Amino acid sequence: MNRFLKVAAQALIALLPLAPALADDQLRIVSFGGVYQSAERKTYYEPFAKETGIKIIEDEYNGEIAKVRAMVKSKTVTWDVAHADAGQAAEMCAEGIIEVIDWKRLGLDRSKFTDQEKNDCGVPNNAYGYIIAWDKDKLPNGPATMADFFDLRKFPGKRAIQKTPWGIIEWALVADGVAVKDVYKVLRTREGVDQAFKKLDTIKKDVVWFTTNAQGPQLLADGQVVMVTATSGRILEAIKNSGKHFEMMWDAPLVSTTLWTIPKGTSHQDEAYKFISFAASPARQAGLTQYINYGPTNKDAIPLVDPGVLRNLATSPEHMQNALLIDPSFWTDNGEELRQRFTAWVSK
Repeated sequence: MNRFLKVAAQALIALLPLAPALADDQLRIVSFGGVYQSAERKTYYEPFAKETGIKIIEDEYNGEIAKVRAMVKSKTVTWDVAHADAGQAAEMCAEGIIEVIDWKRLGLDRSKFTDQEKNDCGVPNNAYGYIIAWDKDKLPNGPATMADFFDLRKFPGKRAIQKTPWGIIEWALVADGVAVKDVYKVLRTREGVDQAFKKLDTIKKDVVWFTTNAQGPQLLADGQVVMVTATSGRILEAIKNSGKHFEMMWDAPLVSTTLWTIPKGTSHQDEAYKFISFAASPARQAGLTQYINYGPTNKDAIPLVDPGVLRNLATSPEHMQNALLIDPSFWTDNGEELRQRFTAWVSK
């Protein structure tokens, strides 16, 4: 009996070092905050934690590549999964600071996903539209074209614009008469970039800059601006849940995808793959549309979306007629230079 107890005690002691590993069964995910992250929490994070027992810890950011770069370069990676838009993911992939996705390990059919061919380092999560919005109570006859957004005589008042060249650079050219299909062709020239900044000069004195996706709609709600650049999902949420009489302009909507990425150096890569596989399933992607109007990228999810909801998605056939599809390769090649010039221009 004593020998049996001794062996049992030794076995118990041997198991003790496993306890911290079990307690560390967690995943830290960074996303864009606000109603968007709330929708993700209900659709992905809470169900995944319940099903797997893996604790989800949430962080928020504005897609700053520099933060991911700093973690990877210093070998202090704390984010296991980073949500990124197509341009950000393309840049991080080119830099080698996020993992190339192993689709076999993921257990998903890559051909089922839209935009899958554009990025080897991310799994498409949803498609969203970036649009111009205004408050109908304060501006009954709102803008109809991108040129109207830049017309201070026809529509006097402050404009709220996110403090990044992404999107507004493209829209400046559209407002200046460049056809949607030619925007990136023009922007790939020095003269095209100069043309965009010259157009931005015309409204600069009436711009209120903001940094987070949640701030734009709030500036509009507070009456500080007459128009705002925003994601369609956040404006629809304000209409649905806050009773705001916001309207959206669908001229040249920016349509892009967001992707799940894995920063290089995470110690929870297995858990990251498990989570992404879970979140990218048809049922989960369709489920996200119950909370925010962003379209699925998994083609098998489309039949699962309520037809009434489907009509309001940025990727509906009506809205796609004159959509400006974001070109991730352009931002990979030119993003850093444009951000530097934009920052200098804003500070003048």
